[in-house]
Amino acid sequence: MYFAALLARTEDGWEASDTELDDVETLADLADLAREATTDDETVLVCIEQEGVWFGVVRIDGEDDPRVFVSDAAAAMRSSYGEILLSDELLGREPEDPDALDQLVDLDGTEDGEPENSTADDSDTEEPDAPPGPLGAADLLSDLGMDEKALITLTPEDALSEIADALGCTDVLEAVR
Repeated sequence: MYFAALLARTEDGWEASDTELDDVETLADLADLAREATTDDETVLVCIEQEGVWFGVVRIDGEDDPRVFVSDAAAAMRSSYGEILLSDELLGREPEDPDALDQLVDLDGTEDGEPENSTADDSDTEEPDAPPGPLGAADLLSDLGMDEKALITLTPEDALSEIADALGCTDVLEAVR
């Protein structure tokens, strides 16, 4: 089971809302969704957890690029929501070629007239798996009350509650759970 919430920092403190990620396909989509949760360029956190398996936090500060932390990248990679957080840049791999579709000749799965029964080794084209364990900007909550070491050592079962406690917004997060 998944849970996702937006925590928006306002002049009056933190405001929380649960959110649906069904229409979110990329990290940029997620950042846009988070920016809609605030009227100013305030800090917004997107907290996602897969019960007992992994959690992730995305921090959006105004128009800055989102900063991401994932507790277990390998576990998150097996999740459709986790894949949203694990960008090529975060995984340290080359971005997909935006012109790749222009290079296709046929729609039958062959490229550039390549025979359908090619004996070429396809293992070189597979994307590398995500590494097990924490990945990303572990310091993204440092200025909000949770240091890097504390974030890295959180267990998925208690992570969002511990984060909310450190930020002083336990009540607002629990209200949307």
